[in-house]
Amino acid sequence: MAENCSKIDHSVTENQEHTIVRHRGAITVTVMLASTIYALDWTIASVALPHMQGTFSATQDQISWVITSYIVVSAIVLPTTSWLAARFGRRNLFMFAVCGFTVFSVLCGAAQSLPAEIFFRIGQGASGAFLIPLSQSIMLDSYPQNQHAKAMALWGVGVMMGPVIGPTVGGYLTDLHNWRWVFYINLPLGALALLGAVLFLPKAAADRETPGFDWPGFAYLSLAIGSLQVMLDRGERLDWLESGEILVEACLMALGFYLFLVHSAMARNPLVNLRMLGDRNYSLGMGFIFLYGLLTLAPMVLLPPFLQTLQGYPITQVGLLLSPRGIGMMLAMIFFGRFGDRFDPRLTISVGFSLLAVSNFVMAGWTLDVAVADVAWTGFVQGIGAGAIVVPLGAVTFATLDVRHRTEASAIWNLIRSVGSAIGIAAATTVLIRMTGVNRAVLAEHITPFVANRLQSPVANGGQNSLALIENEVTRQAWMIGYIDVFYAAGITSLLVLPLILLLRRAETVG
Repeated sequence: MAENCSKIDHSVTENQEHTIVRHRGAITVTVMLASTIYALDWTIASVALPHMQGTFSATQDQISWVITSYIVVSAIVLPTTSWLAARFGRRNLFMFAVCGFTVFSVLCGAAQSLPAEIFFRIGQGASGAFLIPLSQSIMLDSYPQNQHAKAMALWGVGVMMGPVIGPTVGGYLTDLHNWRWVFYINLPLGALALLGAVLFLPKAAADRETPGFDWPGFAYLSLAIGSLQVMLDRGERLDWLESGEILVEACLMALGFYLFLVHSAMARNPLVNLRMLGDRNYSLGMGFIFLYGLLTLAPMVLLPPFLQTLQGYPITQVGLLLSPRGIGMMLAMIFFGRFGDRFDPRLTISVGFSLLAVSNFVMAGWTLDVAVADVAWTGFVQGIGAGAIVVPLGAVTFATLDVRHRTEASAIWNLIRSVGSAIGIAAATTVLIRMTGVNRAVLAEHITPFVANRLQSPVANGGQNSLALIENEVTRQAWMIGYIDVFYAAGITSLLVLPLILLLRRAETVG
């Protein structure tokens, strides 16, 4: 009997592997498309916020919840991916996620009030959060071990292209139609991804004997992640620890993480299996993906307002100026996905962080007269650096981990990347705003009555209000120096990462 069961299990495994190999190209396109539409909505909606604010007659704090609710709920739901995939089947969960994300996207576009918009964004984030870890684990299972670098490269293109093209697509849709189309665009894309999932994803039986869901662990982690995300989103506006709200959120975050770690260490079937951290590659990969998120997403968030406000470019052109970054990232991912197994991953990751450092130091030399070519080539270099990091890092992180933990490990890996990105954006924004204020005060000290009188002469400005001109120029210069400070900080941090790469195993010892 046991022998027959073994034969049946072996036969099922062979059939699944055969199906995966036969439809590998279609599966790749399907999961890349699903990853892209989810990642796209991280940034595409930010372009439409001013228009949405007018439609709903909302304040700045109120409209910001359109973005915050999506990010917070996505982060909270991510760790449940493994349990749900085991309980209901990975293919079923993937189709549910694509369908739910698409339906809620349409509802977001049709919302007639701000509370309804936020509610639908919560649904969109909750259903779409599964797409990234499921897509990653499906890609890893669809390719043999020696092609995991290629699989991570293809998957990474889908994930990373969303934030790159989001501002451009959002700008065009908002200008040509209205803000509602930044959500309606997900309908045809989601329909295609759902069709691909139905036709090509291999069927796998759900495990009805999956241990019960770890509700206490989920509650503790939700408290920690939710408090952290809200604190990072609202911290700068509320002056961080000077605000009672931020202090409460910081305490809740610390309490949630403490309770979660203690519970996970003692529970029989925890939400997150902390024993995975005993795998050297996986634990180190978690640290590096955090640093990757910390350093790579902030420039994509800060450069659009820099180009719009200080350089005067319309939003439709801003996306084009940022496109070299996406091109560089794609080229790096394609190259390292194809030839990555020929290089020591430590060397490749070192090159990636070095390129991030070099590009940031070059950007620290920008002025208000920075040329378009300088914006383009530095973005291209940053894209190559990001692609050179994520491809080998993704392959090395999961190389020695038991395949049974792959979906769970992928969910936590992406959660850590998201947390790193959120912290990176919050830190960069704080440095920018704080240093801009300091720089403005310093520059204002040099505006003497003698200088003001000279600028007030008709010869100097044609009789215009020179005080307004001085105020505007001082503010612009202060913002420019603030951006330079951010670029310097990012460059120095990238360099500090390099010695840590030596902790990774050599390429030949992985496997």
